[in-house]
Amino acid sequence: MFFLKKKEIPLNELFTNDFVDIHSHLLPGIDDGAKDIENSIQLITKMTSYGITNFVTTPHVLGDVYPNSSKLILEKLLEVNNELNNRGLSNITFRAAAEYMMDEKFVERLAKKDILTLKDNYVLVEMSYFNPPFNLFDILFDIQLKEYKPVLAHPERYNFYHADFQMYYKLKKSGCLFQLNLLSLTEQYGKSVQKIANKLLDEGLYDFVGTDTHHMNHLKLLTKIGNKKNIKKIETLVKNNSFFK
Repeated sequence: MFFLKKKEIPLNELFTNDFVDIHSHLLPGIDDGAKDIENSIQLITKMTSYGITNFVTTPHVLGDVYPNSSKLILEKLLEVNNELNNRGLSNITFRAAAEYMMDEKFVERLAKKDILTLKDNYVLVEMSYFNPPFNLFDILFDIQLKEYKPVLAHPERYNFYHADFQMYYKLKKSGCLFQLNLLSLTEQYGKSVQKIANKLLDEGLYDFVGTDTHHMNHLKLLTKIGNKKNIKKIETLVKNNSFFK
């Protein structure tokens, strides 16, 4: 008996010209993403072959590990855009924000409104994978008090919430928007993350998606999301990302 191989759907059928990837690490040499300018261009070029031509890249801003200033991020952004122009890649829209760890230094930046946003007042934030900040809901309140809208990166990857799913509803009620890592639909981060990602999708709790691309292996794996089941679940979210264009 023969079994038909599950048909893969090319990603450029999913990612339209209006799609904006709002989570990636493509600036050279400032976090655990692209290593240098050549690597940045390689990753961006590969992503364009998937139909992604609009980017708001989001380097880590994380305590003393990646203490990237807004000034440095914008300098690196200029470097990448200059290189894209030099190579005749004028069809690519490439902007930068940041992925902010909600720690003490973020609170200090927030007080000064020294924040690079995805667009308007939307700010991408994350937590430690080990535990949430003890004052998480105070931070979320302060973000909104400063008239920003928190977009929580990859909520499915916070394992400490997997056994307490109601916390996701509490986060939503506290004003958090949710961004799905597309690779969470594969086993990249483990089966538990994949299971929670699908449950959050089924519950309609996500608002946006992002690739969270760091390196070429991520992009090779990304092709695995191209099947009818996944695309049916995420097609509305993919369209939502056009808001950031």
